[in-house]
Amino acid sequence: MRLIGEQRLPWRVQFQGTMVGGLSGIDYDAARGDWVMISDDRSEHNPARYYRARLAYDDKSFKSVELTSVVTLLQPDGKAYPSKENFKRHGGVVPDLESARVDPRDGSIWYSSEGDVPARLPPFVRHAKADGAFLSELPLPAMFNVPADGKSGPRNNQSFEGLSFSPDGNSLWVSMEGPMIQDGALPDPRTGAFTRITHFERDGNVLGQFAYPLDAIPASPGQGKFADNGISEILALSESRVLVMERSGVQADDGSFQDFVRIYEITTDGATDIRNLATLKGSAYTPLKKRLVLDVNELKLPRVDNLEGISLGPVLPNGHASLVLVSDDNFGKDQVTQLLLFELIP
Repeated sequence: MRLIGEQRLPWRVQFQGTMVGGLSGIDYDAARGDWVMISDDRSEHNPARYYRARLAYDDKSFKSVELTSVVTLLQPDGKAYPSKENFKRHGGVVPDLESARVDPRDGSIWYSSEGDVPARLPPFVRHAKADGAFLSELPLPAMFNVPADGKSGPRNNQSFEGLSFSPDGNSLWVSMEGPMIQDGALPDPRTGAFTRITHFERDGNVLGQFAYPLDAIPASPGQGKFADNGISEILALSESRVLVMERSGVQADDGSFQDFVRIYEITTDGATDIRNLATLKGSAYTPLKKRLVLDVNELKLPRVDNLEGISLGPVLPNGHASLVLVSDDNFGKDQVTQLLLFELIP
């Protein structure tokens, strides 16, 4: 991956009556020649939504980002997703939308949500028309439910962070950000962890599930401060090869954060299908093999922010594929929305 350039969007810029921010997923719509970027706004600032944009670049420079439209995503009843406060009063599903992909068959949109464990809302993958209207929901194995006893299932804010179509569009990959409760502890600065990546057919049939080895947190936080590491997005390159973006946030003594982002290539060749393992603790299995493709921090950018989206783009003039990353600024004034453009070298 060769860095070509960077663009940023202004903090909390307004566009068509919405506050832009929280961009946690990006995908290129080849048929339309534009880009889809989903916001993880939990309907607090504006209803859950995705943006369309035009990105102007070539193999020498990243020229501009232009937002062109915003689309509100709708629940099965045709209403916008509620905020957590409105959910308490009126029901529905609170969104925490982390990834969006354009269906290569018809241009519709698939998107994932991490759910909300305290509210007993499981993660989901939903399918919508390009105009945001609900089409269907991907059936999921029972392991992704949120049981009342809290002894298994996804951890809060550690669930469906990554989503990607296989190149032929016939299947979907879905990744957990961090380990499920029954699979062991979260990573820390000394020890990594294992999380699950699942390969689905479009009807929800599981083609395979694999254990991904997360790195240990790459730096120690300040005394009593926060640190994490998990999968922030995936990008399928074939039926057996996937790019995985690991993102770590480490809080210093003064409360500031530093983000660490690495991109790995994994292969399912030789890895155990763990779909029938109720727990990874004490189980015998072979995890996915991974190879470091890029440590983004080694690029010596002025800033590496909370990168959460990754997508292939159009072919560059030199014949190589382009690839774009986007960061989620959490709507915070101390973060930025950055888009990084790369040449993907074979």
